[in-house]
Amino acid sequence: MKQVQLTDFLPTTKKELEIRKWDEVDVVLFSGDAYIDHPSFAGAVVGRIIEHEGFRVALVPQPNWRDDLRDFKKLGRPRHFFAVSAGCMDSMVNHYTANKRLRSDDAYSPDGKAGFRPDRATIVYCNILKKLFPDVPIIVGGIEASLRRVTHYDYWDDELKPSILADCHADLLIYGMGELPLKHIIARLKQGETVYDLKDIPQTAYISQKNEVPEYPDAETFTLFSHKECLKDKMKQAKNFRVVEEESNKMHARRLIQGLDEKTAVVINPPFPLMDSKTLDESFELPYTWQPHPKYKGKKFPAYEMIKFSVNIHRGCFGGCSFCAIAAHQGKHIVSRTEESILKEVERLKDHPEFKGYLSDLGGPSANMYGMKGRDESKCAKCKRYSCIHPAICKNLNTDHTRLIELYKKVDSIPGIKKSFIGSGVRYDIILNKEEDEKINQSHKKYTEELITKHVSGRLKVAPEHTSDNVLNMMRKPSFSLFELFVRVFDQINKKNGLNQQIIPYFISSHPGCRQEDMAELACKTKKLNFRLEQVQDFTPTPMTLSTEIYYTGIHPYTLEKVWTPRNPQEKLDQRKFFFWYKPEYKKQIINDLRKMGRNDLIKALFG
Repeated sequence: MKQVQLTDFLPTTKKELEIRKWDEVDVVLFSGDAYIDHPSFAGAVVGRIIEHEGFRVALVPQPNWRDDLRDFKKLGRPRHFFAVSAGCMDSMVNHYTANKRLRSDDAYSPDGKAGFRPDRATIVYCNILKKLFPDVPIIVGGIEASLRRVTHYDYWDDELKPSILADCHADLLIYGMGELPLKHIIARLKQGETVYDLKDIPQTAYISQKNEVPEYPDAETFTLFSHKECLKDKMKQAKNFRVVEEESNKMHARRLIQGLDEKTAVVINPPFPLMDSKTLDESFELPYTWQPHPKYKGKKFPAYEMIKFSVNIHRGCFGGCSFCAIAAHQGKHIVSRTEESILKEVERLKDHPEFKGYLSDLGGPSANMYGMKGRDESKCAKCKRYSCIHPAICKNLNTDHTRLIELYKKVDSIPGIKKSFIGSGVRYDIILNKEEDEKINQSHKKYTEELITKHVSGRLKVAPEHTSDNVLNMMRKPSFSLFELFVRVFDQINKKNGLNQQIIPYFISSHPGCRQEDMAELACKTKKLNFRLEQVQDFTPTPMTLSTEIYYTGIHPYTLEKVWTPRNPQEKLDQRKFFFWYKPEYKKQIINDLRKMGRNDLIKALFG
């Protein structure tokens, strides 16, 4: 890896602008994350795209919002707009646990320390900028803005909030992955338009006067129940969610409009068509330094350390899990990088002075969806299913793993690569599915062998999430019997190859529809499989997921039936303790609870 200089990074200070002999910039980007110049970090990607499109851009990472606001003033007024992102995580998820306790760490900050960004960073940054520079447009993006683009439930304030645009007062919101909207915005600005003129850019949202909403000739328009209607009627909020999710999953979506008050409405333009592999490659091949900015010399970043020697091979996820917002942000349809681009990145990693020959991950949102799409894409173009694999795997989905196996082998054949591990979660329901095409079944079998014998670092992460089929159906996850089958296959392959490896399963408690008895049975089933659980969590309601809508409304948006949900802290603790049935401090309490349920059989199963 070549020695980098300060000018190889995007400028972050007035001094760095002077080194470049810039007296002004076109865009100033504010980010809630530290500046790590790597394609896994949103600030770097946005900044590099703006730079690539020919604009001068400066980045202000983690500005201080507590002092005299000098960080917001130091680079002055940009020629075109301010860009604002809370970072790679929603700032409230970043700051608080499922029990609303303040976290003591932040993986995207120097040395993992908390306190470098405010709660609701998008809103805080925008309001400061609007006060200091009221006549400069603001464009917001990132996961916090993207998943709060419509009326949404906020778990931390326990209230239904309007589109984030109503509180941050930005002029334009980019939702989803922002490369294509940014490119089109900059092209239009070069033609002499302003941000205020851009009401027809796909994958953007803005606030409009109700009587001034412009025409959008390329898509139908659907009007959601207004924010005020949703405040009064949870059924309307539930119905809204179904529409928003279905439109997010379509290849050709409708424009959505939602009233904020008597005079204004949020207008959400439909997304861009699916990105192709070449365009995705371009995002990963911009002139990143692949390192933290020199200002952080001697500092460590947990998020960077985790992905430093990993390679992202695709984007999107068709799993559709109820508690996950990946599809709402990245999309349901898979966009895969080309082999050439991936192999080029692996070659680049080899030159890193700390690289020892081991890749920590070749993956994405899910490990084994690379290159997958519908056999007949014209059917996909009409589809609005929330998932391609739940409640059953779509007959039109091509789940052939041959291309992925070949990619693994090509990576492993590169001189200097000792081993490539798969750190992303594996969808075992896909590789255990029996297809009519025997060639595809053989690819599943070969992939399973290849994965377990060559790409596990001693521990393989998978996410059954629960053992109760009722709860799993609510989560849009496969039956636990499939996980039990996968464990048997995993053990057989290990035994045959003389390997001693573990499965590390992930589980969630307190999910909508989950009762204490379900957790007790989970304890018994996982004990039977000899698991002492480590990777566990309480369900945390986050914007734009089905599970969150059920948690808030008490209604399933697709069936409109009522769903019981554990809500108060004691109910959550009563469920969580069953993960740790083997700890002496929980034994007496668990036995008492099981007696109250009349489940002496479970007492015997757990404690003999």
